[in-house]
Amino acid sequence: MKILLTGATGYIGKRLLPVLLGSGHEVVCCVRDTNRFNAGRFRSEKLGVIEVDFLIEEELSRIPGDIEAAFYLIHSMATISGSFEEMEATSAENFKKRLEQTQVRQVIYLSGIVNEKELSKHLSSRKNVEDILTSRKYALTTLRAGIIVGSGSASFEIIRDLVEKLPVMVAPRWLGTKCQPIAIRNVVEFLSGVLLKQVTYNRSFDIGGPEILSYKDMLLRFARIRGLSRYVVIVPVMTPRLSSYWLYFVTSVSYSLATHLVNSMKVEVVCKDNELEKILGISTIGYDKAIELAFDRIEQHQVLSSWKDALTNRNLRTGLSHFIEVPVYGCYKDTRKRKVNDAGMSVEKIWAIGGENGWYYADLLWNIRGFMDRLIGGVGIRRGRTSPGEISAGDALDFWRVIYADKKERRMLLYAEMKLPGEAWLEFKIEPDNVLQQTATFRPKGIWGRIYWFAMRPFHGLIFNGMIRNIAAEI
Repeated sequence: MKILLTGATGYIGKRLLPVLLGSGHEVVCCVRDTNRFNAGRFRSEKLGVIEVDFLIEEELSRIPGDIEAAFYLIHSMATISGSFEEMEATSAENFKKRLEQTQVRQVIYLSGIVNEKELSKHLSSRKNVEDILTSRKYALTTLRAGIIVGSGSASFEIIRDLVEKLPVMVAPRWLGTKCQPIAIRNVVEFLSGVLLKQVTYNRSFDIGGPEILSYKDMLLRFARIRGLSRYVVIVPVMTPRLSSYWLYFVTSVSYSLATHLVNSMKVEVVCKDNELEKILGISTIGYDKAIELAFDRIEQHQVLSSWKDALTNRNLRTGLSHFIEVPVYGCYKDTRKRKVNDAGMSVEKIWAIGGENGWYYADLLWNIRGFMDRLIGGVGIRRGRTSPGEISAGDALDFWRVIYADKKERRMLLYAEMKLPGEAWLEFKIEPDNVLQQTATFRPKGIWGRIYWFAMRPFHGLIFNGMIRNIAAEI
């Protein structure tokens, strides 16, 4: 069967793709930027990749006409620019228009549970997309999920941040809101299970785990599983704005995403009864087991995808390829070189940089810089990295984004996503004569950008010199 998979670089798409390929399907992946998609890791002749921006109607002509089914996994809630509701509506309209010109029989859409009359902007947008995707030319199957629990999921990482960082949580009253969390592996089972299943055509189904819990319950049970004593004090006077700031400063989410999440968390997301579990023969996993499975993945370094890898930077939405060529004119550079005796070891150090491994010198200063970035609305340094040893173009790396990474070429290029009066790149490469070259490039915007660069030069001299020295060291 020939299947179209949208959102193939997203959290759900990366989990669903290997399942579809493993079932023998031919899969055509739609991505905004092919540089972010590593097709080689799947080693499948049945995998195709096309570059499509669903906000540009003309680009959807690249979608083949002989597809039989399609998964619509496009969401824009994490964006920091523009109206995500308008973006989601436009993408859905363009998708529907093109799909109606193909041989597709079924479109499968992953939405959110919408059982209350008053919905957040996030859930209202999901419901609107569902309405837009409804068509007489193909069957629409909608799966509506609430909190998704799995290694790398936004919900899991937020709960993990709160529980592991705060012995006592002074929390807003929406922590009493009920929800029905579902394990990521069950989400993937439902998505693949309804594929061309006629009994699911033109129907919507709520999917959730076997338990209904409050957010407070989820926090305390997470703490118990991790062997931590935690206390939650609910304060009824905490406003949505204060709640958003609370999430923003304690967890790794952006302020815009925190705002959308808080508004959604005030709405109960409990499943309506349906027969989908019986129809597909799926046994759902409990919350505690889902947490344990997530940590198993983390401990084995097998986290397949992370919500943090979504592109939210306004500049990067044009594609990573626009930033591979580091500018020369009108830029300031800090270039350092050092001979290395063991090039292989230095490459491994470069590929392990960031996250829990740190930046090999003055980690305290890196953390202070990350904290300062959070204070002015930036991403900060808390995003870490998805895998401790592997890295690919498009991955988030603390407050950097990986633009290019090729071990054979022994080159990695990063682009700064922190708040800056300009643009910044950081490049590592080992030249043929085993010389490690480390280059920081800054393209200032106006006078403030120039002031920033010269104000930071003393710190750059300290940090960059120590970093290259330790990367080149044999121990």
